[in-house]
Amino acid sequence: MELRTHPKATLVSAMGSLRQGEGRGFTFVSTKREEQYFAYGDLEREAHRRAAFLQGLGLSKGDRVALVIPEPHEFVLTFLGAAVAGVVPVPIYPRASFKNVDGYVDTLAHIVGTSGAKVVFCMASNREVVARIAERGSTARICDVSVFDDTAPSFTAPALTPDDLCFLQFTSGSTSKPKGVMVTHGNLVANASAFLGPHGLDRNDDDKGVSWLPLFHDMGLIGFVLGTLVMDIPVVVLPTETFARSPGLWLETITKHRGTITYAPNFAYQLVTKRVKERQLASLDLSTLRVAGSGAEPIRARTLQEFATKFAPVGFRSNAFLPSYGMAESTLAITFHPHGTEMVVDRVDPKAMQDGVARPSDADDALEVMGCGRGFPDHDVQVVDPEGKPLPERRVGQVVARGPSVTPGYFEAADATAEALREGWLQTGDLGYFASDAGDPNAPPSPQLFICGRVKDLIIIRGANHYPQDLEWSVADIEGVRRGNVFAFSVMKDGTEQLVMAAEAVSGDAERLRVEIARKVQQDFGLSPAHVAICPVGTLPKTSSGKAQRRKTKQLFEAGALAEHAPDPTLDAG
Repeated sequence: MELRTHPKATLVSAMGSLRQGEGRGFTFVSTKREEQYFAYGDLEREAHRRAAFLQGLGLSKGDRVALVIPEPHEFVLTFLGAAVAGVVPVPIYPRASFKNVDGYVDTLAHIVGTSGAKVVFCMASNREVVARIAERGSTARICDVSVFDDTAPSFTAPALTPDDLCFLQFTSGSTSKPKGVMVTHGNLVANASAFLGPHGLDRNDDDKGVSWLPLFHDMGLIGFVLGTLVMDIPVVVLPTETFARSPGLWLETITKHRGTITYAPNFAYQLVTKRVKERQLASLDLSTLRVAGSGAEPIRARTLQEFATKFAPVGFRSNAFLPSYGMAESTLAITFHPHGTEMVVDRVDPKAMQDGVARPSDADDALEVMGCGRGFPDHDVQVVDPEGKPLPERRVGQVVARGPSVTPGYFEAADATAEALREGWLQTGDLGYFASDAGDPNAPPSPQLFICGRVKDLIIIRGANHYPQDLEWSVADIEGVRRGNVFAFSVMKDGTEQLVMAAEAVSGDAERLRVEIARKVQQDFGLSPAHVAICPVGTLPKTSSGKAQRRKTKQLFEAGALAEHAPDPTLDAG
């Protein structure tokens, strides 16, 4: 009941209680690197103005609106306007390339239709492609943001409670068609208070966030817009496409604005380490950065260690790294590494891991698993066996979670909700284990969660478990393999499960890489891939947020539809 009377019971009441003052607000950087600043008061006033327009369009509390808005400030202002009006926003990624337009329109139409959105907001620049959802039978009204002109009708604010829907966060679709996760105002406030509070990042009045993360994805949207509004942290928002073209701008912006908090997936730390040249270091100052979080995809210790080494001369401290674990079904965060402490890497015996036991090892062939920290107060996290019974430390099982951050379920999908939520426990589908004895032997025992992979992605060959990330990382550094674009999966052949490796590379390297990848997997894991597919750059399927779609890749392979350079016919893909 505490949340119901708290001034931050909902996103809207939290926005209304923000402290005003110099620098307290959001700075949006355009693709032309021009900055536009909105003080908190300006954000709130514009949100109420846009809410009036939404009511004027005939939208009522609980109606859904889809947001396919590429400009960050327009997206944020429209999202907040919807929240004030009690209308449920549905963030959808705006198409950033000309590849596979039909596939994009299919996904867009699926989300608009599944959510029951009455209106789809876009911009003039992408209206043409958004309007194509009519070809898929959609009757949703298409509006670009110019509808929010200088006038504004009268507005009657609806009453909101923590149990009301705040927004629908559609899953990335890495394992199935996107489903709409229902995030209530109570979920949002509980999770933001947890991961930004004393047992999370421990926000302070001097904090400033810097983010280029996409706003249609939970880490960018909640981590650097909604959560920071709930907890009063000013933020600088960069366009995602600007980071993709010029990764160094991320660090330049941290330097310029003296950012204290940033976050990124593993691949981004790897990319910026590679792209930023030595001569550029002199202009950087990362000494203000107290939190450099990592999540949203498997975290590789080597990647973070290389980043820390490269940027130590410009003030970066390795104890700023904050590995974490979360998912949309728990609003955002499930576990956080203790801030301000060195990250914990567990070295385990690869053969024991095949039996689901994370046995410590100092051998050269030991697997490195990153510690993702602990859960938050009022939340529970367990690792369980297939019957749902808690496992002891260092035994691998499914991670389950419960608490006020966990979603009530998927929008109008009772069967999927029943499968994901069992007696209040969220079935994450992720494999992991707890360990108290990893890291500094002199530190007091404190169990951390270590994530191994997805339950349904697990590869079982001759009775031994193999985690696809381990296989993928093993070959990722072979010259010619495109970083972050190696997928491992298994197929059934003659009644046995067989390993397939797929990697992106240029055609000239295909013959060599088929041999080298097979040799490396045999050397590291004692496995002989039945097939190594070398695919053209940009063809392996990923979600809109960059996650590997292993299951889709497997389906393409089994159908004989996976694009390959000089395909090897030794394995019948049918």
